[in-house]
Amino acid sequence: MPSLNRVEISRSALIHNFDQCQQLAGNAAIMAMVKADGYGHGMLDCARIFTERGAVALGVAEAVEGVQLRVAGITLPILVLAGVIPQTLPEILDAHLTPVVVDASILAELSRQATVRQVEVGLHLKLDAGMGRQGVLPADFLALVRAVQALPHLRIDGVIAHFPLADDRRSTHSAQALATFNQATAQLGRLVPGKCCLHLANSGGLFYVAGARLDMVRPGIALYGYYPDGQAGRAAAAEPLLQPAMRFSTRVIQVRQVPAGSGLGYNHLFTTTRPSTIAVLPVGYDDGYLRCLSNKAEVLINGKRVPVVGRISMNLTLVDVTGLAAVQVGDEAVLLGRQGAEEITADDIAGWMDTISYEVLCLFGKLNERVLVD
Repeated sequence: MPSLNRVEISRSALIHNFDQCQQLAGNAAIMAMVKADGYGHGMLDCARIFTERGAVALGVAEAVEGVQLRVAGITLPILVLAGVIPQTLPEILDAHLTPVVVDASILAELSRQATVRQVEVGLHLKLDAGMGRQGVLPADFLALVRAVQALPHLRIDGVIAHFPLADDRRSTHSAQALATFNQATAQLGRLVPGKCCLHLANSGGLFYVAGARLDMVRPGIALYGYYPDGQAGRAAAAEPLLQPAMRFSTRVIQVRQVPAGSGLGYNHLFTTTRPSTIAVLPVGYDDGYLRCLSNKAEVLINGKRVPVVGRISMNLTLVDVTGLAAVQVGDEAVLLGRQGAEEITADDIAGWMDTISYEVLCLFGKLNERVLVD
Protein backbone atom coordinates (compact mmCIF):
# COMPACT_ATOMS: atom_id res chain seq x y z
CA MET A 1 0.00 0.00 0.00
CA PRO A 2 1.22 3.55 -0.59
CA SER A 3 2.59 5.76 2.15
CA LEU A 4 0.42 8.52 3.59
CA ASN A 5 3.28 10.85 2.66
CA ARG A 6 2.91 11.57 -1.06
CA VAL A 7 5.23 13.50 -3.36
CA GLU A 8 3.59 14.39 -6.65
CA ILE A 9 5.62 15.54 -9.65
CA SER A 10 3.71 17.48 -12.29
CA ARG A 11 4.60 16.49 -15.85
CA SER A 12 2.82 19.58 -17.21
CA ALA A 13 4.89 21.87 -14.95
CA LEU A 14 8.14 20.25 -16.10
CA ILE A 15 7.11 20.76 -19.73
CA HIS A 16 6.11 24.37 -19.08
CA ASN A 17 9.43 25.13 -17.39
CA PHE A 18 11.46 23.50 -20.15
CA ASP A 19 9.59 25.54 -22.74
CA GLN A 20 10.26 28.76 -20.81
CA CYS A 21 13.98 27.93 -20.65
CA GLN A 22 14.04 27.12 -24.36
CA GLN A 23 12.39 30.42 -25.18
CA LEU A 24 14.99 32.28 -23.12
CA ALA A 25 17.83 30.26 -24.66
CA GLY A 26 16.93 31.32 -28.19
CA ASN A 27 19.21 29.51 -30.61
CA ALA A 28 21.26 27.90 -27.84
CA ALA A 29 20.65 24.20 -27.21
CA ILE A 30 19.56 22.91 -23.82
CA MET A 31 21.39 20.37 -21.73
CA ALA A 32 18.88 19.43 -19.02
CA MET A 33 20.41 18.88 -15.62
CA VAL A 34 18.99 15.65 -14.17
CA LYS A 35 21.68 14.92 -11.58
CA ALA A 36 20.75 14.31 -7.92
CA ASP A 37 17.78 12.23 -9.08
CA GLY A 38 16.44 15.15 -11.07
CA TYR A 39 16.81 17.48 -8.07
CA GLY A 40 14.54 15.03 -6.24
CA HIS A 41 11.96 14.89 -9.03
CA GLY A 42 12.97 11.51 -10.47
CA MET A 43 15.91 11.35 -12.87
CA LEU A 44 14.43 8.84 -15.31
CA ASP A 45 11.01 10.48 -15.64
CA CYS A 46 12.56 13.93 -15.99
CA ALA A 47 15.11 12.73 -18.54
CA ARG A 48 12.37 11.22 -20.69
CA ILE A 49 10.21 14.35 -20.49
CA PHE A 50 13.05 16.74 -21.30
CA THR A 51 14.27 14.50 -24.11
CA GLU A 52 10.80 14.45 -25.66
CA ARG A 53 10.67 18.24 -25.34
CA GLY A 54 13.91 18.84 -27.23
CA ALA A 55 16.90 18.65 -24.88
CA VAL A 56 20.07 17.84 -26.84
CA ALA A 57 22.00 16.46 -23.85
CA LEU A 58 21.60 15.53 -20.21
CA GLY A 59 23.84 16.43 -17.28
CA VAL A 60 24.68 14.11 -14.39
CA ALA A 61 27.21 14.29 -11.58
CA GLU A 62 28.40 10.70 -11.43
CA ALA A 63 28.96 7.97 -13.99
CA VAL A 64 26.51 5.70 -12.16
CA GLU A 65 23.70 8.11 -12.99
CA GLY A 66 24.65 8.07 -16.64
CA VAL A 67 24.71 4.27 -16.68
CA GLN A 68 21.22 4.20 -15.16
CA LEU A 69 19.98 6.48 -17.92
CA ARG A 70 21.52 4.25 -20.59
CA VAL A 71 19.96 1.14 -19.06
CA ALA A 72 16.62 2.96 -19.17
CA GLY A 73 17.05 3.49 -22.91
CA ILE A 74 18.14 7.14 -23.00
CA THR A 75 20.33 7.70 -26.09
CA LEU A 76 21.09 11.43 -25.81
CA PRO A 77 24.63 12.56 -25.02
CA ILE A 78 25.12 12.40 -21.25
CA LEU A 79 27.85 14.53 -19.66
CA VAL A 80 29.47 13.36 -16.42
CA LEU A 81 30.05 16.75 -14.84
CA ALA A 82 31.72 16.08 -11.49
CA GLY A 83 34.91 14.72 -12.99
CA VAL A 84 36.13 11.21 -13.69
CA ILE A 85 38.72 8.94 -12.13
CA PRO A 86 40.44 5.84 -13.54
CA GLN A 87 38.09 3.51 -11.67
CA THR A 88 35.02 4.90 -13.46
CA LEU A 89 36.46 5.02 -16.98
CA PRO A 90 35.37 1.51 -18.06
CA GLU A 91 31.73 2.27 -17.27
CA ILE A 92 31.95 5.72 -18.88
CA LEU A 93 33.36 4.31 -22.10
CA ASP A 94 31.16 1.22 -22.23
CA ALA A 95 28.02 3.31 -21.69
CA HIS A 96 29.18 5.92 -24.21
CA LEU A 97 29.06 8.74 -21.68
CA THR A 98 30.83 12.04 -22.24
CA PRO A 99 33.56 12.70 -19.66
CA VAL A 100 34.17 16.24 -18.45
CA VAL A 101 37.93 16.50 -17.95
CA VAL A 102 39.04 18.88 -15.20
CA ASP A 103 42.81 18.50 -15.59
CA ALA A 104 45.43 16.48 -17.48
CA SER A 105 45.86 13.71 -14.91
CA ILE A 106 43.19 11.43 -16.42
CA LEU A 107 44.16 11.85 -20.07
CA ALA A 108 46.75 9.10 -20.48
CA GLU A 109 44.51 6.43 -18.93
CA LEU A 110 41.50 7.69 -20.85
CA SER A 111 43.48 7.46 -24.09
CA ARG A 112 44.79 4.00 -23.22
CA GLN A 113 41.35 2.60 -22.49
CA ALA A 114 39.89 4.21 -25.59
CA THR A 115 42.71 2.69 -27.65
CA VAL A 116 42.04 -0.77 -26.23
CA ARG A 117 38.38 -0.42 -27.25
CA GLN A 118 39.29 1.19 -30.57
CA VAL A 119 36.85 4.05 -30.01
CA GLU A 120 37.29 7.79 -30.25
CA VAL A 121 36.13 9.55 -27.11
CA GLY A 122 34.61 12.98 -27.39
CA LEU A 123 35.22 14.91 -24.18
CA HIS A 124 34.54 18.33 -22.73
CA LEU A 125 37.23 20.34 -20.96
CA LYS A 126 36.39 22.23 -17.80
CA LEU A 127 37.80 25.72 -17.36
CA ASP A 128 37.86 27.44 -13.99
CA ALA A 129 36.56 30.86 -14.98
CA GLY A 130 36.18 31.98 -11.38
CA MET A 131 34.21 29.25 -9.62
CA GLY A 132 37.33 28.11 -7.76
CA ARG A 133 36.10 24.55 -7.44
CA GLN A 134 37.09 22.38 -10.41
CA GLY A 135 38.74 22.86 -13.76
CA VAL A 136 41.95 24.10 -15.26
CA LEU A 137 43.04 27.69 -14.71
CA PRO A 138 42.89 29.99 -17.74
CA ALA A 139 46.70 30.25 -17.93
CA ASP A 140 46.92 26.46 -18.32
CA PHE A 141 43.95 25.95 -20.63
CA LEU A 142 45.75 25.84 -23.98
CA ALA A 143 48.29 23.43 -22.55
CA LEU A 144 45.42 21.10 -21.63
CA VAL A 145 44.04 21.42 -25.16
CA ARG A 146 47.41 20.42 -26.61
CA ALA A 147 47.75 17.54 -24.15
CA VAL A 148 44.46 16.10 -25.39
CA GLN A 149 45.49 16.53 -28.99
CA ALA A 150 48.78 14.73 -28.41
CA LEU A 151 47.02 11.50 -27.40
CA PRO A 152 45.27 9.01 -29.66
CA HIS A 153 41.52 8.34 -29.65
CA LEU A 154 40.63 11.56 -27.83
CA ARG A 155 38.63 14.41 -29.32
CA ILE A 156 37.61 17.77 -27.82
CA ASP A 157 33.89 18.28 -28.34
CA GLY A 158 33.28 21.08 -25.89
CA VAL A 159 34.48 23.45 -23.20
CA ILE A 160 32.55 24.10 -20.01
CA ALA A 161 32.78 26.49 -17.07
CA HIS A 162 30.42 27.40 -14.23
CA PHE A 163 29.14 30.65 -12.73
CA PRO A 164 29.53 30.97 -8.95
CA LEU A 165 27.41 34.13 -8.53
CA ALA A 166 24.90 34.07 -11.38
CA ASP A 167 22.03 34.17 -8.88
CA ASP A 168 23.21 37.60 -7.67
CA ARG A 169 22.10 40.11 -10.28
CA ARG A 170 23.95 42.94 -8.56
CA SER A 171 27.34 41.26 -8.78
CA THR A 172 29.78 42.05 -11.59
CA HIS A 173 31.51 38.70 -11.11
CA SER A 174 29.43 36.91 -13.75
CA ALA A 175 30.40 39.40 -16.43
CA GLN A 176 34.03 38.89 -15.45
CA ALA A 177 33.66 35.11 -15.57
CA LEU A 178 32.09 35.30 -19.02
CA ALA A 179 34.92 37.52 -20.24
CA THR A 180 37.49 35.10 -18.81
CA PHE A 181 35.79 32.18 -20.54
CA ASN A 182 35.57 33.98 -23.88
CA GLN A 183 39.21 35.03 -23.72
CA ALA A 184 40.46 31.56 -22.81
CA THR A 185 38.48 29.89 -25.60
CA ALA A 186 39.14 32.51 -28.28
CA GLN A 187 41.86 30.45 -29.99
CA LEU A 188 39.92 27.19 -30.10
CA GLY A 189 38.77 27.81 -33.64
CA ARG A 190 42.26 27.46 -35.04
CA LEU A 191 43.37 24.71 -32.64
CA VAL A 192 40.38 22.36 -32.62
CA PRO A 193 38.99 21.09 -35.92
CA GLY A 194 35.23 20.95 -36.26
CA LYS A 195 32.57 22.42 -34.01
CA CYS A 196 33.41 22.81 -30.33
CA CYS A 197 30.41 23.36 -28.04
CA LEU A 198 30.92 26.20 -25.57
CA HIS A 199 28.65 26.27 -22.53
CA LEU A 200 28.70 28.26 -19.31
CA ALA A 201 25.15 29.24 -18.31
CA ASN A 202 23.35 27.50 -15.47
CA SER A 203 19.82 28.67 -14.61
CA GLY A 204 21.18 31.94 -13.23
CA GLY A 205 23.35 32.45 -16.29
CA LEU A 206 20.41 31.77 -18.58
CA PHE A 207 18.05 34.12 -16.75
CA TYR A 208 20.35 36.91 -15.63
CA VAL A 209 23.70 37.08 -17.47
CA ALA A 210 23.68 38.83 -20.83
CA GLY A 211 25.71 37.09 -23.51
CA ALA A 212 26.10 33.85 -21.54
CA ARG A 213 23.97 31.53 -23.67
CA LEU A 214 26.74 30.65 -26.16
CA ASP A 215 26.16 27.28 -27.90
CA MET A 216 24.34 25.50 -25.08
CA VAL A 217 22.83 26.26 -21.67
CA ARG A 218 22.53 24.00 -18.64
CA PRO A 219 19.36 24.86 -16.68
CA GLY A 220 18.76 22.91 -13.50
CA ILE A 221 16.63 24.48 -10.78
CA ALA A 222 14.59 26.44 -13.35
CA LEU A 223 13.42 23.23 -15.00
CA TYR A 224 11.86 22.23 -11.69
CA GLY A 225 10.02 25.51 -11.24
CA TYR A 226 12.25 27.66 -9.05
CA TYR A 227 14.32 30.77 -9.65
CA PRO A 228 18.01 30.62 -8.72
CA ASP A 229 17.64 33.69 -6.52
CA GLY A 230 14.56 32.37 -4.75
CA GLN A 231 11.60 34.55 -3.84
CA ALA A 232 13.27 37.64 -5.27
CA GLY A 233 13.47 35.98 -8.66
CA ARG A 234 9.82 35.00 -8.63
CA ALA A 235 8.76 38.47 -7.53
CA ALA A 236 10.72 40.08 -10.38
CA ALA A 237 9.81 37.55 -13.07
CA ALA A 238 7.57 38.34 -15.99
CA GLU A 239 4.59 36.16 -16.87
CA PRO A 240 4.33 33.29 -17.48
CA LEU A 241 6.05 32.29 -14.28
CA LEU A 242 7.96 29.09 -13.75
CA GLN A 243 5.73 26.45 -12.18
CA PRO A 244 6.93 24.42 -9.17
CA ALA A 245 6.68 20.78 -10.20
CA MET A 246 6.76 19.12 -6.75
CA ARG A 247 3.93 18.84 -4.24
CA PHE A 248 4.36 17.09 -0.88
CA SER A 249 1.32 16.12 1.16
CA THR A 250 0.34 13.83 4.01
CA ARG A 251 -2.79 13.04 6.05
CA VAL A 252 -3.94 13.96 9.54
CA ILE A 253 -3.75 10.81 11.69
CA GLN A 254 -5.08 12.22 14.98
CA VAL A 255 -6.82 15.34 16.27
CA ARG A 256 -6.24 16.12 19.96
CA GLN A 257 -7.72 18.65 22.36
CA VAL A 258 -5.14 19.81 24.92
CA PRO A 259 -5.46 22.37 27.73
CA ALA A 260 -3.45 25.54 28.18
CA GLY A 261 -0.03 24.91 29.68
CA SER A 262 0.55 21.62 27.84
CA GLY A 263 4.09 20.86 26.76
CA LEU A 264 4.19 19.30 23.28
CA GLY A 265 6.69 16.78 21.97
CA TYR A 266 10.34 16.16 22.81
CA ASN A 267 11.87 18.63 25.26
CA HIS A 268 8.54 20.49 25.42
CA LEU A 269 9.89 22.92 22.87
CA PHE A 270 6.40 24.41 22.67
CA THR A 271 3.88 24.94 25.47
CA THR A 272 0.29 25.89 24.73
CA THR A 273 -0.96 29.22 26.05
CA ARG A 274 -4.64 28.41 25.45
CA PRO A 275 -6.85 25.36 25.05
CA SER A 276 -5.67 24.08 21.68
CA THR A 277 -6.60 21.70 18.90
CA ILE A 278 -3.52 19.82 17.71
CA ALA A 279 -3.38 17.74 14.52
CA VAL A 280 -0.79 14.98 14.30
CA LEU A 281 0.91 14.33 10.96
CA PRO A 282 2.88 11.14 10.13
CA VAL A 283 5.91 12.97 8.78
CA GLY A 284 9.29 13.88 10.25
CA TYR A 285 12.98 14.06 9.60
CA ASP A 286 12.98 10.51 8.24
CA ASP A 287 10.95 12.01 5.38
CA GLY A 288 13.19 15.07 4.95
CA TYR A 289 11.02 17.31 7.13
CA LEU A 290 13.92 18.32 9.30
CA ARG A 291 14.05 19.17 13.00
CA CYS A 292 15.20 22.70 12.19
CA LEU A 293 11.62 23.37 10.96
CA SER A 294 10.32 22.90 14.52
CA ASN A 295 8.25 25.89 15.68
CA LYS A 296 9.01 27.64 12.36
CA ALA A 297 7.26 25.92 9.48
CA GLU A 298 3.66 26.11 8.34
CA VAL A 299 1.49 23.59 6.52
CA LEU A 300 -1.82 23.88 4.70
CA ILE A 301 -4.97 22.26 6.03
CA ASN A 302 -8.40 23.15 4.66
CA GLY A 303 -6.70 25.75 2.50
CA LYS A 304 -5.30 27.66 5.50
CA ARG A 305 -1.76 28.04 6.85
CA VAL A 306 -1.30 26.51 10.28
CA PRO A 307 1.90 26.52 12.36
CA VAL A 308 4.12 23.58 13.22
CA VAL A 309 4.38 23.43 17.02
CA GLY A 310 6.84 21.51 19.14
CA ARG A 311 9.83 19.43 18.13
CA ILE A 312 9.58 17.59 14.82
CA SER A 313 10.46 13.97 15.50
CA MET A 314 11.50 11.11 13.26
CA ASN A 315 8.02 10.29 12.01
CA LEU A 316 5.59 12.74 13.65
CA THR A 317 4.88 16.46 13.42
CA LEU A 318 2.32 18.49 15.36
CA VAL A 319 0.41 21.46 13.96
CA ASP A 320 -1.91 23.85 15.75
CA VAL A 321 -5.30 23.87 14.02
CA THR A 322 -7.13 25.78 16.75
CA GLY A 323 -9.86 27.81 15.10
CA LEU A 324 -10.03 25.76 11.90
CA ALA A 325 -13.42 24.26 11.34
CA ALA A 326 -13.86 20.50 11.57
CA VAL A 327 -10.35 19.18 11.02
CA GLN A 328 -10.70 15.41 10.88
CA VAL A 329 -8.54 12.32 10.72
CA GLY A 330 -7.75 11.66 7.05
CA ASP A 331 -7.76 15.32 6.00
CA GLU A 332 -4.99 16.28 3.60
CA ALA A 333 -2.11 18.38 4.94
CA VAL A 334 0.15 20.02 2.36
CA LEU A 335 3.75 20.60 3.38
CA LEU A 336 4.89 21.82 -0.06
CA GLY A 337 2.64 23.05 -2.82
CA ARG A 338 -0.79 24.50 -3.33
CA GLN A 339 -4.06 23.80 -1.54
CA GLY A 340 -6.94 26.03 -2.51
CA ALA A 341 -5.75 29.60 -2.91
CA GLU A 342 -2.74 29.17 -0.61
CA GLU A 343 0.70 27.87 -1.51
CA ILE A 344 3.83 26.90 0.41
CA THR A 345 6.91 26.94 -1.80
CA ALA A 346 10.32 25.36 -1.47
CA ASP A 347 11.60 28.92 -1.05
CA ASP A 348 9.33 29.35 2.00
CA ILE A 349 10.66 26.13 3.51
CA ALA A 350 14.25 27.05 2.60
CA GLY A 351 13.82 30.30 4.50
CA TRP A 352 12.67 28.43 7.60
CA MET A 353 15.59 25.99 7.23
CA ASP A 354 18.19 28.68 6.40
CA THR A 355 19.08 26.96 3.14
CA ILE A 356 18.06 27.03 -0.55
CA SER A 357 15.23 25.50 -2.54
CA TYR A 358 17.61 22.98 -4.15
CA GLU A 359 18.21 21.24 -0.81
CA VAL A 360 14.52 21.19 0.08
CA LEU A 361 13.54 19.56 -3.21
CA CYS A 362 16.30 16.97 -3.02
CA LEU A 363 15.35 16.06 0.56
CA PHE A 364 11.64 15.65 -0.05
CA GLY A 365 11.96 13.98 -3.43
CA LYS A 366 14.59 11.43 -2.49
CA LEU A 367 13.15 10.40 0.87
CA ASN A 368 9.51 9.84 -0.12
CA GLU A 369 7.49 7.83 -2.57
CA ARG A 370 6.94 9.82 -5.75
CA VAL A 371 4.23 9.70 -8.37
CA LEU A 372 4.20 11.45 -11.74
CA VAL A 373 0.87 13.21 -12.31
CA ASP A 374 -0.94 14.93 -15.24
